[in-house]
Amino acid sequence: MFEILAAARLQYTRPMRILLLLSALAATLVAQSPFALKPNDRVVFFGDSITDQRLYTTFAETFVVTRFPQSNITFTHSGWGGDRVSGGGGGPVDVRLWRDVLPYNPTVVTIMLGMNDARYRAFDQTIFDDFDKGMRHIVTILKRQLPAVRVTLIQPSPYDDVTRAPLFEGGYNNVLRRYSDFLKDLSNTEKLQVADLNTSVVAALTKANTLNAADAAKLIPDRVHPGPAGHLLMAKALLEDWHAPSLVSDVEIEPARKTVSVQRNTRITELNASGKSISWLQLDQSLPMPVDAKDPLTALAVQSSNFHEALNQQTLKLTRLAPGTYTLAIDAQPVGDFTAEQLATGINLAKLPTPMTQQAARVHALTLQHTAIHNTRWRQVQVPLEKTNSPELLSALKSLDELESTIVKEQRATAQPLPRRYELTLN
Repeated sequence: MFEILAAARLQYTRPMRILLLLSALAATLVAQSPFALKPNDRVVFFGDSITDQRLYTTFAETFVVTRFPQSNITFTHSGWGGDRVSGGGGGPVDVRLWRDVLPYNPTVVTIMLGMNDARYRAFDQTIFDDFDKGMRHIVTILKRQLPAVRVTLIQPSPYDDVTRAPLFEGGYNNVLRRYSDFLKDLSNTEKLQVADLNTSVVAALTKANTLNAADAAKLIPDRVHPGPAGHLLMAKALLEDWHAPSLVSDVEIEPARKTVSVQRNTRITELNASGKSISWLQLDQSLPMPVDAKDPLTALAVQSSNFHEALNQQTLKLTRLAPGTYTLAIDAQPVGDFTAEQLATGINLAKLPTPMTQQAARVHALTLQHTAIHNTRWRQVQVPLEKTNSPELLSALKSLDELESTIVKEQRATAQPLPRRYELTLN
């Protein structure tokens, strides 16, 4: 009897072991997938009013510029409110592509359309067929004119049927999910990248609604256009589907032995431990993603998601410290007080107001500046005056391009990590 049970157990455990091994291998392969963007890429964000808000796009740009400060990846933000796959206020879609995408010779194009295409009503097959045909047309034009382009189809961001009751049975977001399924199938057929900016944002919105229903309703205040906190969640979803790394830096120090046992994506020098003080010089290879933790809606969005775990890990760990509370200062700026137990477990500096997060916030301010200049050049000068044939117009456009280029250079210079002096003092 025991032999039969043992044999049965072995028969059962072997497939389970194989399944577990395959799952672990799959997880490892996902973790090792390279970031979708490459050095010197030229990215164009194409879409409707949600892209036109220039929020998820600028968050994504700032992440890339601060996480890969030597990559020289450039970004153009070409959203136009009201757009469908057929075009809109900026002209027919072919005009949009030939004027607002192709001249930038992109190596990467993201496309987020669908919110307007589904017409804010229950699913309609005829309307969907127009979307199907129009999206295929956009992809065909891009691949024909830019054979090496890498296209990311973005599944539409949510219509908020979470914090408010759906307007009809099933809700509009479920209609958008059907459009999302089509985009996923199209990406497989055409060998394109796909990014889901709906599922994880809905999950965060649902959790936020349980934590603070009044503020959760403000994440997508008109049910269509997210505020900055909602766009931060969208940027997170895009970056995750692009396989963005979570690592900023990872440091583990054993002060008693005056050794650095872990230093990933950083370099530690001048380690000194004497008396109640421990100090070192640290030069990271990237900056954390700046997050406005003082904004209540941003704080709610971060609390309702795994934002820091997924994208913002700047770990500092010190082991075998004497019991007590320690003050951490970086470049003589107090960062916080931590117990020996907290430091032994590890703290995530990306969550704290460090000189590095402040530096990254300056990078984001420059991101917003250069995109505002480009938008003014494009929407206020180029398009309204496109039938004007005058040297003054060409001169004005050139001057605005040069101004934007100057801001981008400052953005890239500001994104370069600096050596930082750390000091940990026992209180």
